[in-house]
Amino acid sequence: MAIGALIIGDEILSGKRQDKHFEFLKSLLAKRGLELDWVHLTGDDPQQLERSMRFAMQSEDIFFSFGGIGATPDDRTRQTVAKVVGVAIEPHPEAIRLIEQTYAERAYPNRVLMGHLPVGATLIPNAVNNVAGFSFASGHFMPGFPEMAWPMCEWVMSHHYADLRDTRPACEQIIYVIGGRESDLLFIMQKIDSDFPSLKLSSLPCLGEPPHIEMSLRGAAEQVEKAMTLLKQAITETGFTWQDQLTQ
Repeated sequence: MAIGALIIGDEILSGKRQDKHFEFLKSLLAKRGLELDWVHLTGDDPQQLERSMRFAMQSEDIFFSFGGIGATPDDRTRQTVAKVVGVAIEPHPEAIRLIEQTYAERAYPNRVLMGHLPVGATLIPNAVNNVAGFSFASGHFMPGFPEMAWPMCEWVMSHHYADLRDTRPACEQIIYVIGGRESDLLFIMQKIDSDFPSLKLSSLPCLGEPPHIEMSLRGAAEQVEKAMTLLKQAITETGFTWQDQLTQ
């Protein structure tokens, strides 16, 4: 099951604020042997937001969405989710109750709007101010504020995906091809990609000193070992050298 992140806000794209959710989510998932498969960063423009939301909601991926669930005109996440899945926005009784509990008469007329959610949504508790996030299918929607969103992410993982662990490739081997050119090694990369479809192959050229290619294989240990043997043999036969560690 793939896992993604949707990070929303003009302030991120403009540089007024620096995104912190990406690094946090990578760390949170890594503790469970998981990793991100995709990340979308989008602004508050309705069309762009709808495009990204359709991509996320029409997949079966688990994804975490940060930002845009407030009540100001530029907060469009709740409305966009409802539009994409074809349901109405209605007051969620428990979300409304929590907002009233925290803000009393100050909940009206505006704060209470944050309790208007897509029909069928379930709540994600917000320990900071009781203004809940929400889940719809495998999408989980939280505020943009890290101090609120990050504990909510941990709650989602604990309550919805407690048994989801260790899907990250179990083994990774890395070698450094000194002075190599990717074009000269394309044949062996294509063969490995064809013969070992479960592996993840990565080729990262570097123009530093010495010029080299960092090549890695990730997956089941036995498959990685077999494919790496073929890769090393092809590199040597092509006339290049490889190292397990990069030495200057």
